[in-house]
Amino acid sequence: MRFQTPLVPGTLIRRYKRFLADVTLSDGQDVTAHCANPGSMMGLAEPGIRVWLEPNDDPKKKLKFGWRLVEHGNGHFTGVDTAVPNRMLRAALEAREVPGLADFDTLRAEVPYGEKSRIDFLLSRAGGPDIYVEAKSVTLSRQQGLAEFPDSVTARGTKHLHELANMVSQGHRAVMLYLVQRTDCDRMTLAQDIDPAYAQAWRTATAAGIETLVLDCHITPESVRLGKPVPMVPPVGP
Repeated sequence: MRFQTPLVPGTLIRRYKRFLADVTLSDGQDVTAHCANPGSMMGLAEPGIRVWLEPNDDPKKKLKFGWRLVEHGNGHFTGVDTAVPNRMLRAALEAREVPGLADFDTLRAEVPYGEKSRIDFLLSRAGGPDIYVEAKSVTLSRQQGLAEFPDSVTARGTKHLHELANMVSQGHRAVMLYLVQRTDCDRMTLAQDIDPAYAQAWRTATAAGIETLVLDCHITPESVRLGKPVPMVPPVGP
């Protein structure tokens, strides 16, 4: 997925009110950008870090910049826009490029299911079980090369795991797909010290038959592309 408008670099001044960030552009101009990430962004919102913004000239948008990337140096980036994964994954699913998820006839997004939930993608084919795919963006890393999810307590994420397990009990397939939006990580685990309830829900759902798929990304200031599967390091049980 290519960015619609060429990104411009800057230096983060501060992130505040969850969805706002003040940035000094390379030409010295200070701007406010929309931050499309409701999470804690642990390790990604420190004042002084190098960031990349996407300009827009949409008269309907109050803010003229959107925060898309954090640059870590040595050519490594993290994608911070949580809307990017689903757009990219939809294109990859339609192109039959996601491992283990190519055998379907129809694809629908944001389909209601369970208890007032919506599944990110529902794949269906004649004569086969439906495949429920829930996607999560992974941006936290506290150890070199190791990505972690979540970066804050996520009751919603825990609920999704229970819902997926329920779909398996009804005879469907259910896939928890973690998209590592960092180019400096080659494996992933769950941050059970941050959210032990989520880690336990994952263990329970896995035992019930849900599948886990972890994919990395190729990220540059020009585009974000789906990468290859990377290992999931199961969290150690209590």
